[in-house]
Amino acid sequence: MGQPVDRSICSWFWAQADPSSGHPQLPSVMASPTYYVLHIVREGITFLACSKTEMPPLLGIEFLCRVADVLSEYFGGLTEDLIKDNFVIVYELLDEMMDNGYPLTTEVNVLKDMIAPPNIVSRMLSVVTGGSSNMNTTLPIATASNWPWRGTDLKYSNNEVYFDLVEEMDVIVNRDGFLMKYEVYGEIHVIARLSGVPELTVNFANASILSDVRFHPCVQFRPWETHQVLTFVPPDGEFKLMRYRVKNLKNTPVYVKPQFTSSGGLCRVNILVGVRNDPGKQIDFTTLEFPLPAPVTSWDLTPNYGSVSNSPGSKTLTWTIGKIPKDKSPCLSGTLHLEKGVEQLQEFPTLLVGFKIMGVAMSGLRIDKTDVQNVAYNAYKGFRAVSRAASYEVRT
Repeated sequence: MGQPVDRSICSWFWAQADPSSGHPQLPSVMASPTYYVLHIVREGITFLACSKTEMPPLLGIEFLCRVADVLSEYFGGLTEDLIKDNFVIVYELLDEMMDNGYPLTTEVNVLKDMIAPPNIVSRMLSVVTGGSSNMNTTLPIATASNWPWRGTDLKYSNNEVYFDLVEEMDVIVNRDGFLMKYEVYGEIHVIARLSGVPELTVNFANASILSDVRFHPCVQFRPWETHQVLTFVPPDGEFKLMRYRVKNLKNTPVYVKPQFTSSGGLCRVNILVGVRNDPGKQIDFTTLEFPLPAPVTSWDLTPNYGSVSNSPGSKTLTWTIGKIPKDKSPCLSGTLHLEKGVEQLQEFPTLLVGFKIMGVAMSGLRIDKTDVQNVAYNAYKGFRAVSRAASYEVRT
């Protein structure tokens, strides 16, 4: 970081990533003959950074994550084509986000004041003139304030702030039905439309359950370290206030009870799904997927609720349940037919469960109190929680 890097480092990196090299899963931080190499992968795009000297690895990884977040925000996604089509803007953003190897401006709201997001007009002008029309000729107001992520002259007719708790579960259930792993990874998203320079304070009812917390730069660390209270002057608009993890949880909101028995060229299937410890909210968008083992030639499965299908040429079955009913447990039963000469399956598939619950934070995290100070009149405060399964494996 901070010095030109020869492109040969990319060839070295891809040589390490080659499965034939014996290192198909690369660590996030590696040492090459000339550099320390850091990388992340987002939506199939690899972000690579290099440093000639030792540095805190989390600083480099966090910066790459910020770059990926900013590009995704600007272009509405991350694909190779989007990056190629907007290469000039990518270059301008990187130039503003890092100065001589050090992170500089990484707040999306401030960057948008400096570099306009792409639109049809700017793209046409770029093609016609060969240059970029996205750069602002004046510095954003936030660069001259005490808070580089926020200007000081913001005015709103209605002061509003909204908090969204977005949680994803990482669950593994073993063949005996015992919970081997249950962790929740969460983020608190904030949308702040507040006049002036407000100061917000957020108290949690059970902050002790949180671990591995990561904060937006606006958060003052001392109040959190001493009293587990979030105190901050928010950026204008939408931002991620914090990320966290909650470990060693005991009960998942849904249960899956699979039974696979195989003999005589068939595999009999019976899968029961239900709600455990009803959270009081409707569980939506529930699906259950599992890959068909190689010896399976056809299947005859019938659900008592929802539908089951697989795309043409796909070896993955998808049971779409939708809203889980409270009056009965959805069940999928039937047989898998094996190819000729195969009497029984030697290995049963792993089930992948997906669901979403609105209005419930499955970690149990609760915001107890929120105060907004330094505003001319009271601000409206809104709260919402969303939980979903990011990785929910049931091994059979």
